[in-house]
Order: sequence, then structure tokens, then C-alpha cells
Amino acid sequence: MPLVHISLRAGKPDAWRQAIFDGVYQALRDTFDVPEDDQFMTIHEHVPANFRYGARCFGIERSDDLVYIQLTVNDTRTTDQKKALYRRLAGLLAENPGLRPQDVFINLVEVSTENWSTGNGLATFV
Repeated sequence: MPLVHISLRAGKPDAWRQAIFDGVYQALRDTFDVPEDDQFMTIHEHVPANFRYGARCFGIERSDDLVYIQLTVNDTRTTDQKKALYRRLAGLLAENPGLRPQDVFINLVEVSTENWSTGNGLATFV
């Protein structure tokens, strides 16, 4: 049950943004075994003055196409699954919409299963 927040600079066409949604969803299906139709994602677009990044931080050359992808997930995945997600996501986004792997910044936020209510006022996973 990932909840995904994607941030990028404003101005990309709809097809670019939809390809990011599709790539994130496919990577999650492939590596985290999320169920079909488990797609809870938003994209936040920022004017350049409201989008800052370290262009060379950690020895990675980033561009203005940088995309932040933050995923809130259950704390049930292994380190190997997380590494597989990072690789798969960067690979899929390189294929479509053509995003350089250097411009894919991923952050996982892990929470306990009791921290989700996906509707009806119920603790979904407890």
C-alpha cells in the first residue's frame, strides 16, 4: 500500500507525468509485489524558484529534470527489495519518459501497518 508523492519542476507535458506514474506503479508491482490497482500517487509541480537541489551532491550530476519520488510504505520490505526498487524505477523512467537515472531521487518512508486507514475509518492492515 504505497502512498507516492512526486515532485518536479513545472512545465512537463501530460505524457511525461503519466509516464512517471506508470513507471512508479510498474516498479512497485515488480519489486514490492503491490496488488493490482494499488495506485495512490500525486504529482506536485513547482516553479523554478520553489524547487532546489544539489546539482553535484554525492558526486551525482543532476539537471533541472530532477524528480523527487517519496514513497510511504509498510516496514515489511528487505534491503534487497529496496535496492531492486531503486534500480527498476530508475531503469523504467529512463525508458519512458527518458529521464536520466541521475535525475531520479527516491526516498522511502517506512511506517508500521497500523498506521494506515485507506477508507471507511478502519485500520486497513490490522
